[in-house]
Amino acid sequence: MIFRILEDQYADKIRHAKQADLRFMQLALALGRRGRGRTWPNPAVGAVIVKDGVIVGRGWTQDGGRPHAEPEALRRAGEAARGATLYVTLEPCSHVGKSPPCADAIIAAGLARVVSAIEDPNPQVAGQGHARLRAAGIAVDVGLCAEEAARDHAGHFMRVREGRPHVVLKLAVSSDDRIAAAGNRPVAITGEAARGRVHLLRAQSDAVLTGIGTVLADDPLLTCRLPGMAGRSPVRVVLDRALRLPGDSRLVHSAREAPLWVMCSELAEAPAAAKLGGAGAQVIRVRDTAAGLDPRAVLHALAERGISRLMVEAGARVAASFVAEGLADEVWLLRGPRPIGADGVAALGAMPLTAITRSPSLRLRASEMLGQDSLEIYERI
Repeated sequence: MIFRILEDQYADKIRHAKQADLRFMQLALALGRRGRGRTWPNPAVGAVIVKDGVIVGRGWTQDGGRPHAEPEALRRAGEAARGATLYVTLEPCSHVGKSPPCADAIIAAGLARVVSAIEDPNPQVAGQGHARLRAAGIAVDVGLCAEEAARDHAGHFMRVREGRPHVVLKLAVSSDDRIAAAGNRPVAITGEAARGRVHLLRAQSDAVLTGIGTVLADDPLLTCRLPGMAGRSPVRVVLDRALRLPGDSRLVHSAREAPLWVMCSELAEAPAAAKLGGAGAQVIRVRDTAAGLDPRAVLHALAERGISRLMVEAGARVAASFVAEGLADEVWLLRGPRPIGADGVAALGAMPLTAITRSPSLRLRASEMLGQDSLEIYERI
C-alpha cells in the first residue's frame, strides 16, 4: 500500500513537471512571435528561464536579429540563471557569426537544463548546439511543442533548406470568388475586422509582394496602418518587369519611410532604374521568362537578402503564378458576404479557386468569422 502511494505521488510529480514544461515552452513561443517581421535575416526565437518554478528571465530576438533570445533572457536573469532551466523555441546557435555562440553563453551562465523545441536545420548548427550543451554537463530535452515551433520558424527552415522564403498568399474574394470589378476597378470586399487582420499579417511579415498591375490599378501603400504600429511595416516588393512604376505613386513617395524593392527584368532600362533609385527604392534585376519574372528567381533573390517570411498580396495573375508553381505555403482566404458579378475579375484568373480549396497539397488549418467576413487558412501538407 505504501509503495502504491509512493508510486502515485511520483506519477503526480512527473505529470506536474510535464505540465510546467509545456506551459513555459508555450510562453517562449508566444514571446518569439513578438519579433515576427522584425528579426530578419534571423529567426524570431523566444526564451524563458525558470528557477524553482519561478520565471527569472525572458527574452526574444530583437529587431534586426540581435541580440538573440537566449542572451537577452540571460541578461534579465543575471545570477538567478545559475542552476535554472532554459526553455527556447529553436536550438541555440553554436557558431561564431556577428555575435558569440548562444550555447557558450548558456554554459557560462551555469544553467542546469535546456528544453529546446526543435533542432535548427542550419548546417552551421544542426545539432551542434545541443551537443555542446550536453558535453558541458547540461541536461538537454528536445522536441517539446516541435510542431508549433516548426510552424513559427517555417520561414527560417524554408530559407535554409530551399533557398526561398515561406510564402503566405492572401486573397480577399467576394461571395462569387471575384477580387475586383470589371476592368480591374477596386471594390471594397471585406470589412474593418478583416482589414485589421491583413494589416497585422503585414506587420508579422518580413516583406509584402505585389505586382505592377495592382499598383497601377489601386495605388496601394502596403504599410501597416494599425494604431501605433507604423514602424512595423514590412519591406514592400513590386514585380515590375519593365519598370513602369509611376514616380508619383504612393509607394515611391514613401520609399524613404518604408523600404521599397522593385524587381525587374535584367533587360529593363537603366535610366528608369536610376530614377527609382534616386527616389529611395532598391532595384533588383532577376531572371525573366516569356510569362514574366520567374517566381522562383524572385524568391531566391529575396532569400539572399534575408527575407524569410513573405506575404503575397497581389492580383489574379501573380497569385495564380505562385499557386501554379506550388510556391504558396499558406493561403489566407478572406471572403466577403456580397457578390461582385460575373463581369468581375476572377480570383485566380483562368485558374479556379478550387486549385486552393480542393488542392491535394493544401489542407484547411483554421477558420473563423471576422464580422460578416470569413477567414480560412490553408497550409501546405
